Formats: sequence, structure tokens, C-alpha cells
Amino acid sequence: MNEYLSAVNSSTFYLIVAAVLTYVTVMCFVFLIKSYKAGLELGMDKEKLKKTITSSATFTLLPSISILLGVVALSGSLGVPLSWLRLSVIGSLQYELNVAEIAAQSAGLSGLRLEELNVEVFTTIALVMTIGILGGIFCCIFFLKGYSNKLQRAPKKEKSNEPSFGDYATIAMFVGLCAAFIGAYIGKAFPREGSDILPLFTAAVSGGVMLIFDYLVQKKNMKSLENFDLAASMLVGMAAVVILNMML
Repeated sequence: MNEYLSAVNSSTFYLIVAAVLTYVTVMCFVFLIKSYKAGLELGMDKEKLKKTITSSATFTLLPSISILLGVVALSGSLGVPLSWLRLSVIGSLQYELNVAEIAAQSAGLSGLRLEELNVEVFTTIALVMTIGILGGIFCCIFFLKGYSNKLQRAPKKEKSNEPSFGDYATIAMFVGLCAAFIGAYIGKAFPREGSDILPLFTAAVSGGVMLIFDYLVQKKNMKSLENFDLAASMLVGMAAVVILNMML
């Protein structure tokens, strides 16, 4: 166990991840400077540009809370460096946890249990997670320009607010994803033996908190709460499951 944790949290791994993220950060600043200069060349007001930069930087701090929580949740089994790298660039907590769980089970483990993990399985998980996320990158490289040009074309006829195929597809994928997770949680909560209600309880509490935030945003017009809904649902769900686990 200690050997595994030492390997996935090694100083060499930290340095590699720090180098990658430093490169990404520098690239972001390069694009920021180039965009600022391009705005000035187009005749944009300098004060408005500075205000936009400041407000955008402030706005990104709130969603980053949920990302930080994701790093904490993922680092317990996969170490800090890999979790830090995945959720800082192109990863997302929902994808990372799901794929890591599937890879661990495919390797013969019961799941992302720290007492079962080893360096070989960790390598497999990291490889599967990396290959899986490359699909989005390749789609952007080869298809994003054509897709963007298509979006910029003037529509032939606007239909009366009818949902598009993309709207239906997004909803269907989201419902399928939720059904897969909730179904797995129900299966763990009501097996023939060895029930585990904690995942289902966590999902129920987090979903309830999200519903409250959605009600306040949609019905009470408290739009500023949209920046806190994901982080709050995660925090309350984690706190609730810790309390329940202590009581059981």
C-alpha cells in the first residue's frame, strides 16, 4: 500500500505534471496577450478590455471549487499528480471516475479501492483515461473548423422554437448517463447480501441540493447561484455521506 502511494505521488511524477501545467499556463498567457493586442488593434476600449479580463478571472474562481473537490476525490485512489493533471487540462470528474472505475474492474479489481490498487493497474487506468479523452481532441483538430463555419452560416428558415436533433441527443445522453449511475447505485443498495446504501444516499442528497439551486435560479431569478450549484451539491453530498458513515 505504502509502495503504491509512494509511486503514484512520487516527486518525479510531480515534476512532470508541473512541467506540463506550466507549459499550458504560459500558453494561456500568450493567448491572453495576443488577444488583448488584437482587441486594441480593432479599436476596442482599453478600460473595457481590462474590465473584461478582471471579471472573467473572477468568474472562473467559483467553478474551480468543484474542480478542486474533484482533485481531492480522485487523488485518494489515483494520487495527486495524475488527478491534478487530468482535471486541470481537458478532463472532467464525471468522465475520469467512470472510466477509472471501468478500467479497474476490467483489470480484475472490484473497483477503485485503495487496498486493491497497484502500479500495474494504475498504469492501465491512466492509459485508458488518456486514450479515451483523445477523441475530443482529434474531433477538434479535424472537424471543428467545418463545424464552426456551418454554425456561422445564416439559417435558411427559423422554425418556431422547435428543439433540434442536438437538443434531443444531449438530453438522451444525459438521461442515459444518469440511469447508468443510479442503476448501479440501486444495485449496490439492494443486493442479496452486503448492501451499500452510501452511493445511493450521496446521489440523492446531491441531487436534492441541485434541485434547490435550480429552483432558486429558475423561479426566484437568483442567477448568481449558477456558479455555486455544482460545488455546493458536491460538498453537501460528501458531508452527508461522511455523517451517515459515522452513524452506521
